[in-house]
Amino acid sequence: MSVQELYILSVAAAMSLSFMATPLVRELALRLGWMDAPSSAVKTHKVSTPCVGGIAIFLAFAATLLLLRLFTQFPTGTLRSLRGLLLGGSFIFIIGLLDDVTKPHGLHYKLKFAAQLAAAAALMYYGIRIKFVSPDYLGFCLTLLWVVGITNALNIIDIMDGLAASQAAIAALAFLMISLPSEELYVNFASAALAGAALGFLPWNFSSNRKMFMGDSGSMTLGFVLAAIAMGTKYSEINNLGVYAPLFILFVPMFDTLFVMFLRIRAGHSPFLGSKDHFALRLEQTGFSRHAVVAMAAAAAVFLGFCAWVVTQISLVWALCVYGVVGLWVFMLSRRLARVEMRP
Repeated sequence: MSVQELYILSVAAAMSLSFMATPLVRELALRLGWMDAPSSAVKTHKVSTPCVGGIAIFLAFAATLLLLRLFTQFPTGTLRSLRGLLLGGSFIFIIGLLDDVTKPHGLHYKLKFAAQLAAAAALMYYGIRIKFVSPDYLGFCLTLLWVVGITNALNIIDIMDGLAASQAAIAALAFLMISLPSEELYVNFASAALAGAALGFLPWNFSSNRKMFMGDSGSMTLGFVLAAIAMGTKYSEINNLGVYAPLFILFVPMFDTLFVMFLRIRAGHSPFLGSKDHFALRLEQTGFSRHAVVAMAAAAAVFLGFCAWVVTQISLVWALCVYGVVGLWVFMLSRRLARVEMRP
């Protein structure tokens, strides 16, 4: 079996495992009372909903990688990277799960930040870090910031059915496509497994009568793995700006995080407290349905993923043009969204 066929098999296996495991996890959540109740004005759902879909996502992701290990001879470097990814990912998953099962109060955000920093440190111990920045201590600091930032970005964007899972799946597939020519097998296999796990969960997240939320155990795990994957490939030998391609691939959740934090601070509120300032809710306020908002966000992610590939293939000058045009478009969109008046 070729390596490319193994990638396809990884996506299919993780998707199947996630799809089959999610209804079982849902039954467990109903029995044990692991529910997300609409207990505050920030919540956007109307009825209590099982909220530990991250169990199915993480199990599908981890099981796929372990099965690949049994039937594939990985190089030593790949095995080491995958161990670091699974160790840190397991820690993030457990912290997220504890937060889910202790709702409505959950864990304090300071404890979650500390856990995310510890998981990021585990990645660095196994050699997964930002390597294009020197001196090394600056690279270590940026790695911590990147991992914690992306982990929380996927968590923050999880405010609408299908939004976080679709963004994670598209981002993982984009990383897989860009990384394919490289020998960084851990990036390729982890991307394929993560994409499949997110895609398998999506139908249940969209379901009207058997709905399941991924919870922090899902969104934080997805964000952490994507942050780790992003640091695992060279992206481009054509121009130095190609290394910033992950900013395009993960732009939608990053944009929402920064956009929400800016609006909260401008209003004199803590950026760590919940609010309905998310771009998705503002688009809904203008008249779009939730399915339309998720579809538009997915289309934007696909387009930005294509831009990420483009900037790895063109000269420095043209890459600057792409970054500039997208940046201008985002600035204009941000100003327009910020003017939307959110009704209580």
